Amino acid sequence: MARAPAALPDAEALRSRLGASGRLVVKVTPGARDESVTLTPDAVLVKVRAPADKGAANAAVVAVVARAFGLATSRVVVERGGTSRQKVLRVTL
Repeated sequence: MARAPAALPDAEALRSRLGASGRLVVKVTPGARDESVTLTPDAVLVKVRAPADKGAANAAVVAVVARAFGLATSRVVVERGGTSRQKVLRVTL
């Protein structure tokens, strides 16, 4: 049975969360059942299936956020928080 596609918000709604320098602060849940990006009033929550092991979750976060923006993965970089659940991503539009 195929897995459901990631639940992603509207790209424009996600763009409104970008800082002036293209930074996006996210809270990550690795090892989740489904992949999703959820916008709450005070946070951007990213759930990924990949475990928090050897950078697998970071790569998955970059891929899911890039897909939500409709960008290539090379346009999204983990700037801070490589080993933390709260991360700062730099997004180049």
